[in-house]
Amino acid sequence: MNFDLQTLIDAFAAMPLPEVIAVILGIAYVLLAAKESVWCWVAGFFSTLIYTYIFIEGKLYFSSILNLFYMGMSIYGFILWKKGVIQEDTKLKVTSWSYRRQGAAILGAAVSSFALALFFGEMLNARMPYLDASVTVFSMLATWMLAHKIIQTWIFWVVIDTAAIALYWSTGYHITIILFMFYIVLALYGYASWQKSRVEA
Repeated sequence: MNFDLQTLIDAFAAMPLPEVIAVILGIAYVLLAAKESVWCWVAGFFSTLIYTYIFIEGKLYFSSILNLFYMGMSIYGFILWKKGVIQEDTKLKVTSWSYRRQGAAILGAAVSSFALALFFGEMLNARMPYLDASVTVFSMLATWMLAHKIIQTWIFWVVIDTAAIALYWSTGYHITIILFMFYIVLALYGYASWQKSRVEA
């Protein structure tokens, strides 16, 4: 599939309003998360609500399931971070995982991704089930880490977003590709921002 400037311009011109709104809210979500603003979860909730519908229409069922998970995590993250805003003495701090814990998490997510694609990919007639399932499972892990302010979440997101670009390139979601390219830059910004927050704590 060609991905040149004209393709991008045509994709923007044909972009449905719901996808435009989802993209804007998705960018707002990451920017606000990097700033440790509790309102990131509100933007994330509505962005993923729209994307759930978009991906169901495109038969990316694992991505649809992922966005349903995001919606639930948006509520969970909002409550968790809001509690820290209200009760400063129990405010959630940015922390780090050991290499051993990161390795165990990666192994568990990889095995889960393979099993998910193997058992449900053919049943659902899904497109690119192994890549779709991997993006889904690792994104669930990274979102949980984000809610708990584990700093390595941003490194995970760089890798996940790169894989997501490959997935959406192959399935024709051109504007979503641009969004995920921007996500990679924002993930690096988020890591730097949280690193500074952790040092100052």
